[in-house]
Amino acid sequence: MPKVSSVIVPYASYLRVYEPLAAFPEPERGHWARYARRPDRPSYQDELRRSLADLLPTPPVAVPVHESADAFVTEVDGVVCVCPWRTRLRGWQALGELAGELPAPVLDAVLPPLVRHQATQDYERWLTRNPDARPWIRTATWEVPLDWFVLVSDEEREYDKGSGADEGAAPPVLRYRTPMVQARRRVARGLRTLRDTLDEGPLIDELLDVGRWLEEFHPRSLVELDYGGLVHVLPAGELAGDHSAADVAEGIEALRDGDGEAAGEAYGRLVDRWRAVRDRRSAN
Repeated sequence: MPKVSSVIVPYASYLRVYEPLAAFPEPERGHWARYARRPDRPSYQDELRRSLADLLPTPPVAVPVHESADAFVTEVDGVVCVCPWRTRLRGWQALGELAGELPAPVLDAVLPPLVRHQATQDYERWLTRNPDARPWIRTATWEVPLDWFVLVSDEEREYDKGSGADEGAAPPVLRYRTPMVQARRRVARGLRTLRDTLDEGPLIDELLDVGRWLEEFHPRSLVELDYGGLVHVLPAGELAGDHSAADVAEGIEALRDGDGEAAGEAYGRLVDRWRAVRDRRSAN
């Protein structure tokens, strides 16, 4: 595998859905059942390295030529659940968002217009054959979108500070895992409160969007919010003290109770925390 040390690591967070094998039609179900028994399944870092490796050739590979046959695997109450990478589909979708993320000269240097145009044409042709396709993974760079925190609770927070910064050491992990039924219930409650107390705005729109996405999956799925690469940019003390899901829940509860001051305080903590992260993006 090519080395990717020369490529800037995207500090991304992830929202993943793990579906039970029963949610997949054959022959895909059989593929994932066999895949789950493999002892050498790739890790989160392997997925990142492979995606970065595609940026090294000249011209770069904007989107993989073939769809990934890999997935993340976990077990929920004795049931094997998988989260397909769908790297090609996610690559196409991310490509469509790049224009809003990078200045035109930088974008053209990273991915020349001809490469982007060809990838867009490939995606349009593919969509005509797969109109209902959707990814099992959503990605955000340099932040965790506030609407994602609505899906989880502070009690589901899992934090491991890792084993150090030396090569080969285990990196920190900060993630939340919740049953799909809980995530959907929290979306519904959050939307009711926001619509009753606020004007229409981005948070309501984003929560509606993620709620519709969750409805496309099996009700016995597992939802995972993972800080991913953000753990490498946030100091250990900030990671340990990050309880953004609790702040979001507190803010929504305060709105529900008509306590605007408490809601404002919770929102202020979130804004300050994530502004600091975005400031590091500017510094890089």
